[in-house]
Amino acid sequence: MSDKKNQTPGSVEEPRGVSRRSFLGTGAVTGAVLAGATALGAGTFTRESWAAAAKEAKSKVHVGPGELDEYYGFWSGGHQGEVRVLGVPSMRELMRIPVFNVDSATGWGLTNESKRILGDSAKYQNGDCHHPHISMTDGKYDGKYLFINDKANSRVARIRLDIMKCDKILTVPNVQAIHGLRLQKVPYTKYVFANAEFVIPHPNDGHTFDLQDKNSFTMFNAIDAEKMEMAFQVIVDGNLDNSDADYTGKYAASTCYNSEKAYDLGGMMRNERDWVVVFNIPRIEAAIKAGKFINLDGSKVPVVDGRKTDGKDSEFTRYIPVPKNPHGLNTSSDGKYFIANGKLSPTVSMIAIDRLDDLFADRFKDPREVIVAEPELGLGPLHTTFDGRGNAYTTLFIDSQVVKWNMDEAIRAYKGEKVNYIKQKLDVQYQPGHNHASLTETSEADGKWLVVLCKFSKDRFLPTGPLHPENDQLIDISGEEMKLVHDGPAFAEPHDCILARRDQIKTQKIWSRNDPFFAGTVELAKKDGINLETDNKVIRDGNKVRVYMTSMAPAYGLTEFTVKQGNEVTVTITNIDQIEDVSHGFVMTNHGASMEISPQQTSSITFTADKAGLHWYYCSWFCHALHMEMVGRMLVEKA
Repeated sequence: MSDKKNQTPGSVEEPRGVSRRSFLGTGAVTGAVLAGATALGAGTFTRESWAAAAKEAKSKVHVGPGELDEYYGFWSGGHQGEVRVLGVPSMRELMRIPVFNVDSATGWGLTNESKRILGDSAKYQNGDCHHPHISMTDGKYDGKYLFINDKANSRVARIRLDIMKCDKILTVPNVQAIHGLRLQKVPYTKYVFANAEFVIPHPNDGHTFDLQDKNSFTMFNAIDAEKMEMAFQVIVDGNLDNSDADYTGKYAASTCYNSEKAYDLGGMMRNERDWVVVFNIPRIEAAIKAGKFINLDGSKVPVVDGRKTDGKDSEFTRYIPVPKNPHGLNTSSDGKYFIANGKLSPTVSMIAIDRLDDLFADRFKDPREVIVAEPELGLGPLHTTFDGRGNAYTTLFIDSQVVKWNMDEAIRAYKGEKVNYIKQKLDVQYQPGHNHASLTETSEADGKWLVVLCKFSKDRFLPTGPLHPENDQLIDISGEEMKLVHDGPAFAEPHDCILARRDQIKTQKIWSRNDPFFAGTVELAKKDGINLETDNKVIRDGNKVRVYMTSMAPAYGLTEFTVKQGNEVTVTITNIDQIEDVSHGFVMTNHGASMEISPQQTSSITFTADKAGLHWYYCSWFCHALHMEMVGRMLVEKA
């Protein structure tokens, strides 16, 4: 029997389900079968129906040899600072895209091309990726770019999806710890919206460490997506966590879990309610166009003040109180609601986007009048995603569950109607953070697949010592019931992912010779009078030696060159193969130099020849039956 006295108004008794403990030691398909009993009641399934459900689940997730996945999945690489590309539903890892990390396979962080992109931030060899998001046109993925944040070093990067390489990185000024990141959806991705999580003094020069000082704050950041330059910043009360944008291009919203501006755990939990701050983008743009902004700490970025003054709202922002220490902020795929996930409250708050015009026109006495429902879902709601059929799926961190609930029915329950808005709870393993349904961040949400990214795996995989992998779980949501169909280990807290249909991503098979990715290297070669497709030459310029060579399987254009000890050597290689998938590599032994050169690509790397003697270089990407013979020698004469 449930305790009716402890239920909040409009809440309902949870549907019957099996204990998550019954999942331990079972396979993913068995979990999928048991999940069906969650909605229907224990004992509903016979052994024969279990077998039928298992067969159906296996057939849906299986992608046979030579077959292609239906979706590209882009996973944040967490503390490794990269983006991972997976096929869904197979969950096969296809590629890793280095961004904020050093990668010896491709030479990212080592080559001159990658160092130009990294810029001044090349000095950092770590990153902490959280939120990958794909550029949009009219609320649909256009497949042009993917953006990713680096919380560790306050950066935002852009990846060109046609080549799946990072082409721009921006360090966001005046702030620390870029966390929540989302994109403007319509009419196109003009802005990348990025939250700076931590409050810092301004200027942050040691003159004070008091976070309660009026000049201690954090900011909401807008980045020009095409230029990858700062567009504007907005000072806010409290801190900022996660963010999302609407389907009109007018509003963005962010959660705040530290309205207290505290620096200790107890202080951050003091208030029973924190808030969602909503940003009016046209008003901000108009103020900047009119010159009504300031600059901070020597930066030229336009800054407007979105804080309340003497209890009066700024023209740029509105603060909507929500319980407690909210985390995820997600826009429903129908464009109607911002969903703020309570974290320390069992509830999520549904903010009606069509009421925000009235909120900014000061037609409400209480900003909470924009909240149309606050359904009670379970313990530790973190993130919500959508199936395009009116249902939402919220991760419950403490309960280790995903709950499926109906948004319209939650609104009816909030009005006092007795209705069961919770449709199903599914045990996941364990402590889920982000979840992501196929195409959920667009108007084309198709409700086929749900990925749940679990923070712990414990007994799900072979033991790997004290450091465990995490667990990405794939759930079929195409029917009335959620069915778990796949467990997949993931390393170093991947955090979040995004899914796009394979037809939305158009990749190049070989490089274009005039690609801007290596245009800087081409320009330098022109100054040396080099034809990169034909010339194999050594140019000596004082202590600097520039070596130009071609590569075509299975040979380099130069198999030997001579330098002096202490010379700065730059090796530039152009792969003149025109056959898809014939990539070459270049590794100079004992010099920390390695890079990838794919068909029609030019790559360069610079190192110091500090050791006299003979040093071999070789091709590191298997390219030919005589791949092992694709070598050369650097002869270093004593200084």
